[in-house]
Amino acid sequence: MKIGTNCLAVALATALSPAVAQAQNLFVSDSGSGNIYEFTPGGVQSTFASGLSGPTGLAFDSVGNLLVSAGNNVYELTPNGARSTLNYGFSSPQSLAFDSAGNLCEADLGSGNIYKFTPSGTRSTIASGLVALTGLTFDGTGNLFVTSGVGNIYKITPGGTRSTFASGLAKPSGLAFDSSGNLFEADSGSGHIYEFALDATRSTFASGLSPYGLAFDSAGNLFESDSSGHVYEFTPNGTRSTFASGLSQPAFLAFQPVPEPSTWAMLGMGAFALLGFRRRK
Repeated sequence: MKIGTNCLAVALATALSPAVAQAQNLFVSDSGSGNIYEFTPGGVQSTFASGLSGPTGLAFDSVGNLLVSAGNNVYELTPNGARSTLNYGFSSPQSLAFDSAGNLCEADLGSGNIYKFTPSGTRSTIASGLVALTGLTFDGTGNLFVTSGVGNIYKITPGGTRSTFASGLAKPSGLAFDSSGNLFEADSGSGHIYEFALDATRSTFASGLSPYGLAFDSAGNLFESDSSGHVYEFTPNGTRSTFASGLSQPAFLAFQPVPEPSTWAMLGMGAFALLGFRRRK
């Protein structure tokens, strides 16, 4: 019985440690091949979905379903890969992002609008009249940031007020925030990844690339999809390594979400209950 109790204690410690319990897999939309690839933290590649028409935007919802924009559609892929089509009346969706309330936001390349869809599919317009929309991301306070092919990054507050956060860029595409609230932008025209401080002060984080999509993992490493067919990984200090290669035309990136703290609490309570039961016996 003592051995069993010790094993339960180890299981409990593991359940309460998100860093140990579930590593994040990286998902990459490869618009050239029509596939969505999944990579383990060790770089092992598998095909999560195939047969899509130029997939670009990726976003995970709160329960782990992956949303992908492809052609004129947005598809929902469950964790086991089952696919369904969201019949929300999309036109030419480019990039996707979820707000903190679980609403899906979509940058529509054809209309120049940014739409918001409730979980039931009700649509409203967040912004209109934009040109060559590419990337979308939210900051920690609910502001939406979007890149435009005219060289701007726009900031849209939760109330809908729009302002220009940065300008003078060269074909900006993917966006991602680090844990400190700094905004990173893939500047595909110049080959740079720029870092913007909270006050919009710009610095060059990396150069000599053909960047498109960006995403941070939970450890603060930045991943970049490159038109050369690579996915590069950057440590917080900017050291670059090749995470994956041999892709066709990698577009956007998304990391599998880490389970919410409530999930770990439930696991812990279950382990405590089982531990107490074993001790009573």
